[in-house]
Amino acid sequence: MTLAKPAFPAPDHDHGRCTADALAHAEEVCEQRAQKFTPIRRQVLAALLSSHRPLGAYEVIDELAKSMSRPAPITVYRALDFLMANGLVHRIESRNAYLACAAHDHDATSAVAFLICERCGLVGEIPSGSFAGDLNAAARSSGFAPKLSVVEITGVCTHCQKAA
Repeated sequence: MTLAKPAFPAPDHDHGRCTADALAHAEEVCEQRAQKFTPIRRQVLAALLSSHRPLGAYEVIDELAKSMSRPAPITVYRALDFLMANGLVHRIESRNAYLACAAHDHDATSAVAFLICERCGLVGEIPSGSFAGDLNAAARSSGFAPKLSVVEITGVCTHCQKAA
């Protein structure tokens, strides 16, 4: 299996372009689904796009507080729920944190695997449809009705391996 793009951005990638592309994608998704991409939803997504690291809800609040009055936690959680429901943000279960979706070629119900670098904290995203399908089939064969599959793999990213 070859990936269309690397799971981890190059350290010197154009982060401004990366962020602009993700925000434009979010606008398109919301427009196609007749959903409102409100200013707070945009700001929460932009906060998550400030790095390629997952942020907890209170870290998102702290990031937002740098440029606006500190939002209430419920406001941020509602925005995160909306962004997750529309496939724009993922929740990293093991970190109790959120990550802006890096791969825009899957829908909100597609299975992805997260590659979590133990050194730098970056998180990469790769498709895991066939693997998750096998897991779900095994679960169904045992009488279990799977609802959500989250695959998280920890290790060391390419960039940290090269730096070592």
